[in-house]
Amino acid sequence: MFLLLVAAASGCRPAPAPPATAPAQAQAPPAPGRVQISGDDALAQLLSWRLPEVVLAPGEVARARAQARRALAAGDLFEHPDSALPLLYALRRADPAAAGDARLLEAARSALLRQADAALAAADADPAALRAAQQRAVVARRLWPGQAETEALEARVLAAEQAWQWNARGEALLGAGEIGDPAAGEPGGALAAFRAALALAPGSARAQAGLAAIEQALLARAEGAAASGDFAAAAAALQQAARVRGAAGAAAVAAAKARVEAAREARLRALRDAGLIALADPRGLDVARGHLAQMLRIGDPAHPASLELRERIDLATHYGLFRPGQVFTDGLADGARGPELVVVPHGAFRMGSPDDDPAGSELERPQHAVRFERGFAMMRREVTVGQFRRFVQASGYVPRATQRGHSLVYDARSGNFVRASGIDWRSGYDGRPAGDDMPVLHVAARDAEAYAAWLSQQTGAHYRLPSEAEFEYALRAGSRSRWPWGDRPTPPAASENLAGARDVSPQGRRWGNAVPDYGDGWWGPAPVGSFAPNAFGLYDMDGNVSEWVADCWHAGYRRAPATGAAWVNPGCRNRLYRGGSWASAPSQARSAWRAFGGVDATNARVGFRLVRVL
Repeated sequence: MFLLLVAAASGCRPAPAPPATAPAQAQAPPAPGRVQISGDDALAQLLSWRLPEVVLAPGEVARARAQARRALAAGDLFEHPDSALPLLYALRRADPAAAGDARLLEAARSALLRQADAALAAADADPAALRAAQQRAVVARRLWPGQAETEALEARVLAAEQAWQWNARGEALLGAGEIGDPAAGEPGGALAAFRAALALAPGSARAQAGLAAIEQALLARAEGAAASGDFAAAAAALQQAARVRGAAGAAAVAAAKARVEAAREARLRALRDAGLIALADPRGLDVARGHLAQMLRIGDPAHPASLELRERIDLATHYGLFRPGQVFTDGLADGARGPELVVVPHGAFRMGSPDDDPAGSELERPQHAVRFERGFAMMRREVTVGQFRRFVQASGYVPRATQRGHSLVYDARSGNFVRASGIDWRSGYDGRPAGDDMPVLHVAARDAEAYAAWLSQQTGAHYRLPSEAEFEYALRAGSRSRWPWGDRPTPPAASENLAGARDVSPQGRRWGNAVPDYGDGWWGPAPVGSFAPNAFGLYDMDGNVSEWVADCWHAGYRRAPATGAAWVNPGCRNRLYRGGSWASAPSQARSAWRAFGGVDATNARVGFRLVRVL
């Protein structure tokens, strides 16, 4: 390195050796890098610096003294004959007894040391500043050799040079992904290099930034391992990250640890849900046990999700406690009863629209076979405002429309759906307050899932949105026709709340595209269960309000699951809803009709009901 050459040439003591934590394969800094003066000529010029010679004629002393003062005031100390030091040495030779010149020379020496220290303060990130400090160290060695301040300056410059080289090495190793960890038996790498730099220059912002970058790389490694399910590797990376900066990085490490724990929690819940879904198949018991084994490897055996799946596996052999068509409720934690459910029998059906349906579309095709090996329980009625109110009050949950402050409502004056402020789950289809027995509206799919999670926690059972296949299966209730009631668009009297040709709004409006020959007496939703149940004992499956299901939107059924499971893509932005509503035209009341909305969409036509896993 350049300054090591200066030290050898001048007899200066070497800079402190790298600490014990330095990379084993690099006990000395690497070969000269970008801080060295480029070119042999420049290096030789700096090493061979001599004080510019100034010869004063008898009449030039006063002028020289005035110029020396000006140069000293301007910080021009040594570069050329008109600099302060060449002039002051010439004045001392001319009159060694001049005390004023001696004081000026001492002031110039102090200024040189100050300039060197100022350059060193900026040398951490600026090679020009380090070069300036090197130049002043050479000047001090030539003019005041052996002085303690000179040797101390050289030691500081040498330490800064070595710190620069260690930082450069650390950055190169970090860029190559070679972090290293002496505490884990990995002595080399960027970590040791930056620590060596800090041992030489304790305040090195560059080395501290390098350590922070290592910490961030390890935290990213931990989160990546957690995302792939390798929580042992995530824990090791977190432990290594915690050793990098100690207390200075504690907050960042704690935040990453929280994200890893959140990923673990999500993974445990996903494994639990996958296990519960597997239990819906008589052949899925081994699969569920496999999921539980994974959960026990990555989480506490007493974790609620693990305990829940373990219990569900134990109960899976007792499906005989239920029977098709059985109506029951679950108890809530406060002693009240949950929503009424009916057991939907297992079976098979053809899902989607047949090719000969003139109102069908490719979005509803291809029609395909779906089989449910096990039954499931579904809420007999849509979730009501009163039921949702209990959830909101008990949990403190804030639904999406409440957060946003608006939703789509029916405007009686224009007959259109418009956005209105101050609308949320407490509002009816037209924005007025809704009764507790009305289906809850203005709720997003995420709100429905939050209610399902709360109901699961309250009852100890597993509630969720139905899959699209489950909903159509329950809607058809064994039928194979275009509409649940048959192949004609007009349903039996009092069977569904749809947009009937005989319906009239309070303002005297009639539907433009209406179900022919039909009137249900309602313009807007009716209280849940106001119409006749279908063959499975379910109310309002094809009327009153459309309902959210668990599936993400897919434009058609190619590669759709044949098991009836929800077809979900992580992070999807559009969710499905099924079934007709109070404002549905005949084509929207068909059994195969499907539509979608954003995950946060809310309006006056869509509500939901839940399924309970048996």
